[in-house]
Amino acid sequence: MFLVSACLLGLNCRYDGGNVLSRKLIQLAKRYTLIPICPEQLSGLPTPRESCEIVGGDGFDVLKGKAKVISRSGLDLTEWFVRGANEVLKLVKLFGIKKAVLKDLSPSCGVKMIYDGTFSGKLKRGVGVTTALLILNGVEVLTEEEVLNKEEED
Repeated sequence: MFLVSACLLGLNCRYDGGNVLSRKLIQLAKRYTLIPICPEQLSGLPTPRESCEIVGGDGFDVLKGKAKVISRSGLDLTEWFVRGANEVLKLVKLFGIKKAVLKDLSPSCGVKMIYDGTFSGKLKRGVGVTTALLILNGVEVLTEEEVLNKEEED
């Protein structure tokens, strides 16, 4: 069983109202149960919505209260991103999920890289808010590429 960013499965839940469908990832549904999630939607944020970036750190720093999630227009949406992460954690506990495949670069789901908080398109190493909370709760979080590479090796 895998928790999967809903946008990777073709659901139109990204900030811009679109998705980033991965047909290869959908093929995993033949072998595993895939549970789609979108932390932003679970928090109550609308789709579409303004793009957001983490300012002052990464998802771990947000959870510690040392960084914030800010929209392009300057709104502090930290509370919404933390709420969404906690809603995802409820699903993890309910279903006993041990692995997640999340969309890299996202302020919620980033696994390896996130935007640097300047809205300039620059990236930095770090994780999103939901990824940080899942890691802190023992969930293995992978990028789409990592899980597909593992599948090819098996």
